[in-house]
Amino acid sequence: MSDDEHQFESSDAGASKTYPQQAGTIRVNDYIVIKGHPCKVVEASISEASEHGHDNCHFVGIDIFTGKKLEDIFPSSENCDVPHVKRTDYMLNNISEDGYVSVLTEDGSTMDDLRLPTDDSLLIYISHRFHQGSDLMVTVLSSMGEDHIVDCKEIGPK
Repeated sequence: MSDDEHQFESSDAGASKTYPQQAGTIRVNDYIVIKGHPCKVVEASISEASEHGHDNCHFVGIDIFTGKKLEDIFPSSENCDVPHVKRTDYMLNNISEDGYVSVLTEDGSTMDDLRLPTDDSLLIYISHRFHQGSDLMVTVLSSMGEDHIVDCKEIGPK
């Protein structure tokens, strides 16, 4: 390689998994990162100024992937992390024996790295309907580098 040639490694676009938002502006049904997990806020309260002069925001959130309840307290004037959350529907293409599914994306390519959901009722519904020959649309929630199937609807027989 000559001195004039440069080699660059490819990488992602550099997009952040979260963005900052002032804690005092976050409300119920907004998203927030609590203890490293993307959560949907189910309770939000602001306490009066403490002896240090700050109002504190108390948030209770449900992890969007596991359903676990998490809580944290932030000073209302400080920024906290808010996750980028994307909801996408895909056509279910195949279910492999190792617990992965193949889905058809909008551009016609396949995505084969999604795992079956851990929720038993959703897992049973997807498996049962797929093996009966139904066409299924799965809803995938994407946030902080993770993709999880969170819903499924039947769109007709094959």
